[in-house]
Amino acid sequence: MNRYDVLFRERHAVGEGVLVPFIMLGDPDPATSLAVIRTLVENGADALELGIPFSDPIADGPVIQRAALRALNGGATPPLCLDLVRQVRAIYPEIPIGLLVYANLVVNRENFEFYRLAGLSGVDSVLVADVPSGEAAPFIEAARRANVAPVLMLPHDADQATVSRVARMSEGYTYLMGRSGVTGHETRSPKPNQDLLASLEAAGGPPALVGFGIAGPDQVRQAMNAGTAGVIVGSALVAMIERHGREPLELHRRLGELMRDLKAATRVGPGSRLPA
Repeated sequence: MNRYDVLFRERHAVGEGVLVPFIMLGDPDPATSLAVIRTLVENGADALELGIPFSDPIADGPVIQRAALRALNGGATPPLCLDLVRQVRAIYPEIPIGLLVYANLVVNRENFEFYRLAGLSGVDSVLVADVPSGEAAPFIEAARRANVAPVLMLPHDADQATVSRVARMSEGYTYLMGRSGVTGHETRSPKPNQDLLASLEAAGGPPALVGFGIAGPDQVRQAMNAGTAGVIVGSALVAMIERHGREPLELHRRLGELMRDLKAATRVGPGSRLPA
């Protein structure tokens, strides 16, 4: 089993959902970024979703857009980001690590060499945010050749054809978009569509983690009660880095507190609605 399979089985056995924080690698600088990752893991992160900064992050809201610019201004490059991933993998050999990137970063290297380099750095999965499932075939093929799980986004209002396609193509987990629009914690996600989750499971898709608008324990509990396997939390954490990135003690205190609260909200107990 891969790291995602092991994680989902272990958390399901004890009645817990999976908590996945997202941050932008290199924000505001590489050393702070690595220290933040350690704080996230040590306070409840079950897996990691890490962004490689890109100058035109069209799927992201203002908070994460600014994080990408801070990282770029701080000298972050794809090779530097993959080196950070290698450092994280050395510290945490068992935690699943996913990358969230944009297509230009992938196709910029001949024959999708990006996936091979990502796999060598210790990455488990790659989600290409601006490639819809109907155009994802070459990305899927390249990811699988590199033994990297391709993760696809599933819109909250997807039709059955899209559900079936995502279920067939996605590996590791399915990124369920909690709402339309771009990322951000200001607009909260509604309760996930239970019929959509049932359709995904019936189609054999990997477990759904809901993102977009998950900012606090209430949204986490709502997602758990709907039957998702877990949540992805990004903007609420990235906003803390923006506010306190130059105040390390305060930053790590606040991040740790929020992560512990979020993780507690995933604990729904044996016999819950968590997908098997």
